[in-house]
Amino acid sequence: MLEEELLAGAARGDAAAVRDALAAGADIEARDGQRRTALLLAAAADHVEVAKVLVAAGADPDARDFRRDTPWLVTGVTGSVAMLRALLPAGPDLTLRNRYGGVSLIPACERGHVDYVREVLTTGIYVDHVNDLGWTGLLEAVILGDGSGPYQEIVRLLLAAGAEVDLADHDGVTPLAHATAKGQSEVAALLRAAGASAGEV
Repeated sequence: MLEEELLAGAARGDAAAVRDALAAGADIEARDGQRRTALLLAAAADHVEVAKVLVAAGADPDARDFRRDTPWLVTGVTGSVAMLRALLPAGPDLTLRNRYGGVSLIPACERGHVDYVREVLTTGIYVDHVNDLGWTGLLEAVILGDGSGPYQEIVRLLLAAGAEVDLADHDGVTPLAHATAKGQSEVAALLRAAGASAGEV
């Protein structure tokens, strides 16, 4: 029952209920039916205050659910800078991969989360990590982005962080080739300015 109260409190963002459940002896790593911990539920719903309570109590930022998500990995999907900052004191493993083989940087690049990308790059996360699709954050920003302002800024941030501008996908297609094929002229210009070669299309 205590564990149910802990998980329910975390899911609804009730920091007081979470504190009470922990004080009463609830297992901080208790799981729901999908193997989500209280911290993962809080991270997924962006309940930052709840996450701070759980982190202070020693919650694991790397606890995986049935989909291989962790509290830390979820932040790349939500794009929450506040949650990223709340979880950092817990010492998350920045090399852990999601079910697609990606680190948290990659979904953030895909979804256009500019502020998150800017912040997570300051953690030392590997900018050229390649996921199971053969894509880096840079490739995801180009292939799955639309070339609009947020994606242009993400490309700038990745390049400034030392991303390999010509690191191609599994088919040998470079970011510049993808940008050109998709008509993303501004992104293509950024890549050329960084020394990109045309690559295959």
